[in-house]
Amino acid sequence: MNPGEHLIWSDHDLDYEDWRADLEDEYPDLSEDERYTMMYERNADDLDDERVNLNIQLGQPILVIANLGLWYGRRSGYKEILSGNIRDCLYSDCDYNTWFVDRQGDLRCDAYHHDGTNHYLYRAWKEGTTEEQMDRLKNKLYEGTATRADITRVTRRLGDEIGKVYGWTFPTPVRSTKTQER
Repeated sequence: MNPGEHLIWSDHDLDYEDWRADLEDEYPDLSEDERYTMMYERNADDLDDERVNLNIQLGQPILVIANLGLWYGRRSGYKEILSGNIRDCLYSDCDYNTWFVDRQGDLRCDAYHHDGTNHYLYRAWKEGTTEEQMDRLKNKLYEGTATRADITRVTRRLGDEIGKVYGWTFPTPVRSTKTQER
């Protein structure tokens, strides 16, 4: 992670040394291998806790913008989390995951799997965004031509809601002086 980013949860590169003292104190009769397994179990329980913490219902679905590392190269894509609940962002079918909020207040995930790494950006549709605007952005995402301006025009970051839970703050987003595309 980079400076200024806020970690929500990760199971990538867990370091047993960070857990050793607590696990040895709490489970002195377990072998080191058993405590190592316990580390992963406790970390998984922490993910469940984060889902409880981030049970934040939004008024719009969440758009997941993906930069996928596939065996045949990098591809762009998207999906929607129709529930509009931030906790539902914290699910993955990849081997290892790291969810964090970056310096700009965007919820992100680096998801590691056997072919490479997927990078996800989670954004909520802005209130009043039309189906036509949504479709236009989805087409650009699918084609790999979407810009940051295209994305921020019709979506908003999730870090502000997440920051209220953890006490994090983010800089105010720069507002464009251009009229919103209709």
